[in-house]
Amino acid sequence: MMLIIAMLAGMAIPRLSRGSGGASRSAMLADLNVVHNAITRYQAEHIGALPGPTAAHFVSQLTLFTEVTGKTNPKRTGPYVFGPYLVTMPRIPIGPNRGSPSILIDPVNNPPTPNPASGDGWVYNPNSGVFLPNLDDADTPAGLDAIIKGLPPANQAEIP
Repeated sequence: MMLIIAMLAGMAIPRLSRGSGGASRSAMLADLNVVHNAITRYQAEHIGALPGPTAAHFVSQLTLFTEVTGKTNPKRTGPYVFGPYLVTMPRIPIGPNRGSPSILIDPVNNPPTPNPASGDGWVYNPNSGVFLPNLDDADTPAGLDAIIKGLPPANQAEIP
């Protein structure tokens, strides 16, 4: 009897862990889509400007009220009529930096080059608007390329 239970557990545990990994990848793709939409809305309301150029500016410009030049304010008052576009920056649910909401800024490479050793959950190019998970190739989920291709033309980049 114990042998049968052990065999069933041996078959079920790997399947359950794969299901959990798939859910985390789906959550990451959903978060990525939400941030892409926030960047697109910000750009539309700020005369084509993208949020940034620093990680702190990126987060505050998407999570606080802004005026047309990108200055932020915690309250909707006077010229601060745009946003917020996100309640908070999502935490990356997969990879070596799982749980990190921080952003690595890469203004040079398009798409931005992931560097998981930085400890940041996401990587962003403030010149192109491309926002990606800060993952190495082994952790990058299928479907990421489709999200990048769904960006407005000014923000598109091919995943290497």
